[in-house]
Amino acid sequence: MANMEDKRQRARVQGAWAGPAKSQAVAQPGKNLATTAKNLLHQRPGQTWMNKEHLSDRQFVFKEPQQVIRRAPEPRVIEVSLYPGFIDLKEANWVLEQLCQDIPWKQRTGIRENVTYQQPRLTAWYGELPYTYSGVTVEANPHWLPVLHTLKNQIEENTGHTFNSLLCNLYRNEKDSVDWHSDDEPSLGRCPVIASLSFGATRTFEMRKKPPPEENGNYTYVDRVKIPLDHGTLLIMEGATQDDWQHRVPKEYHSRKPRINLTFRTVYPDPRGAHW
Repeated sequence: MANMEDKRQRARVQGAWAGPAKSQAVAQPGKNLATTAKNLLHQRPGQTWMNKEHLSDRQFVFKEPQQVIRRAPEPRVIEVSLYPGFIDLKEANWVLEQLCQDIPWKQRTGIRENVTYQQPRLTAWYGELPYTYSGVTVEANPHWLPVLHTLKNQIEENTGHTFNSLLCNLYRNEKDSVDWHSDDEPSLGRCPVIASLSFGATRTFEMRKKPPPEENGNYTYVDRVKIPLDHGTLLIMEGATQDDWQHRVPKEYHSRKPRINLTFRTVYPDPRGAHW
């Protein structure tokens, strides 16, 4: 009886501990260990990344990140100053009458994109040097009218800027205008100062910011400013205004009397020496 009891106890121990678990793979006779391991990996695709055959021969090399130096763009300052009533009403009326009579007004032919057109306004030029703008070159005219010299001196004394040239514009009625442009000709140098003095009917002076290069000349969403220029008003544009903005005087829908605009500026004989 004792021997039978011992055999039953050994059988219970072997059944509990010696039997293979269902979740474990048992190597079959005639198969080596490597083949069994490969079959196991194929049976468990979630862990196939452990197979060295799937690893790349390239090794990851850690590199220290390079330091990126970001530089802020140069500040671009624009400045537009408005002086309403710079010339009082009585004097402004007298100046308007004198300029209409004495200035040799002329309608010039402009060139845009190789197409000629009649400028929708009359102009005159005063200065020791010729001046080229909008495809038009005007000859030097050193014979300033006394009233023009007086106005130039008055502007220089009050603003601290000096000028040697003057472009005069006569807008005869509401149909006369000047299209979008910048006074950025090379002969005016870098960051030119333009002093614009108005007489006669009030006209709207519009400005729009030039779009960034990635906009490919699309002005749809740029900043815009409208400034009514009254009789006797002085407008000064300086800094990067001509580089970053354009301006115009558009046609009007309602009847307008004549308006004269005097734009004082400095022209240099050699653009290479024009304060670049």
